[in-house]
Amino acid sequence: MVCLGNICRSPVADGLMRQHAQQAGMNIDVDSCGTASYHIGEAPDHRSQASCTRQGLDISFLRARHFKKEDLAEFDHIFCMDIQNMKDVTKHAYTDIERQKISLFLEAAFPGKNAAVPDPYTGSEDGFNSVFKLLDQGCAAWIKKWQDA
Repeated sequence: MVCLGNICRSPVADGLMRQHAQQAGMNIDVDSCGTASYHIGEAPDHRSQASCTRQGLDISFLRARHFKKEDLAEFDHIFCMDIQNMKDVTKHAYTDIERQKISLFLEAAFPGKNAAVPDPYTGSEDGFNSVFKLLDQGCAAWIKKWQDA
């Protein structure tokens, strides 16, 4: 899961994907990171944590880290929250196999729409709640896609 600072969108997506996978009986490795290094080592934004806590999900243990090229080798899928993050990650992909791993997070929920998860950082708490719902929908769509494959 990749966003800009790894404190708002991607840690919520990380926590939700872990939860959805566990509920589906899937054993997958999930991680999150940011394309910028603003918040390395920090916990998720308190508003992201609050939106998760209200839904019974704890992401307080996660810590922000920077995307690294090795992530392309380590993970089967690299989910980007928006087009700019996808462009930044794609700069590190040197093979077709690496490029094929990279997609927009909402692609499974909204195929072909190039839908982005909006960054709630500068907005209100309502924005964090809306992002939580969108990320939850995206995780459910990916799990279903993998189960149907």
